[in-house]
Amino acid sequence: MRPVWGSTQSALMEVLNSRPADVAQVVGQLSDLQELLENLTPAASNPVADFNRLYRIITATIQDRLEAGAFGDPEFLNLLDVEFAQRYFDALIRWGRRHPETPDAWSELFCRLRDRKVRPIQGAAAGVNAHINYDLPFALITTWEKLGSSPADERQHGDYLLINEVFFERIPELRRSYLTNWQLIIDRLNFDLDDWYQDRLVELCRNLAWQDAERLWRIRADEAALEEARDSLDRHTAFIGAALLSPVCRLIQ
Repeated sequence: MRPVWGSTQSALMEVLNSRPADVAQVVGQLSDLQELLENLTPAASNPVADFNRLYRIITATIQDRLEAGAFGDPEFLNLLDVEFAQRYFDALIRWGRRHPETPDAWSELFCRLRDRKVRPIQGAAAGVNAHINYDLPFALITTWEKLGSSPADERQHGDYLLINEVFFERIPELRRSYLTNWQLIIDRLNFDLDDWYQDRLVELCRNLAWQDAERLWRIRADEAALEEARDSLDRHTAFIGAALLSPVCRLIQ
C-alpha cells in the first residue's frame, strides 16, 4: 500500500515523533515539515503545505512577541501554543497511519493533498478553519487544566486576544502571496476592504473558539457529553472545510 505521505512518510513521521517543549520548537518542527510537504508535490504547491507555511509564519511572529515580553502570562501563551500545535501534528500522524479517528475537520484538507484544482488560498483557509474552529477550544481546555487556571482568568484572556493582532499584522501580506496576478488586480481595486473583512473574520472565529472552550470546560467531567460535543464540533468544522475547498469557493477566491 502506497504511503499516505509518499516518499517523505518516514521523514515526516520522524519530525512528528517528538513533542515540542516550547514555541521555538514548534516553529522548528513547522519549518522541517514545510520542506517535506513541499517535496511531496515538487511541480506545484499543495494545500497542506500552503496551510503549514501560513501557520509557521504566524507562529514565528508569536515567538518574536513572546521573546520581546509582549504578553502578561507568557507561560500560558507558550503552553497554549504547544498544545495547539500538537493537535495539528497528531492529525498529520493519524492521517499518515490511516487511523480511523483522524478528525474529519482535518481529513477534508488532507484528502485534497494532490488535488491540483485547489487554489493555495483555499488550502490555507481550510487549514485555518480546522485548526481554529476545531483544535483551539480543546487546546485551551488542556492548557487550563495543566496550569490549574480557567476561562475566568482575565490576564490569560487578554493575552489570547493579543494574538489577534498577530493575524491582523501578517494576514494581509500572506493572503496576497497566495493570489494570482488577476486576483491581485481585483484586490487592489478593493483597497483595504478585504483586509478589514478578514480581520473581522479572524476576530470572530477566535472569539467563538474561546466561547466553545468555555462551554466544553463546563462539561469536561462528563466524558459522554464531551465526546458528543467533540463529534458535533468536528462535523461542523468539516462542513465548513468542504465548502472552503469546493469549486464554488474556488471561483470567488
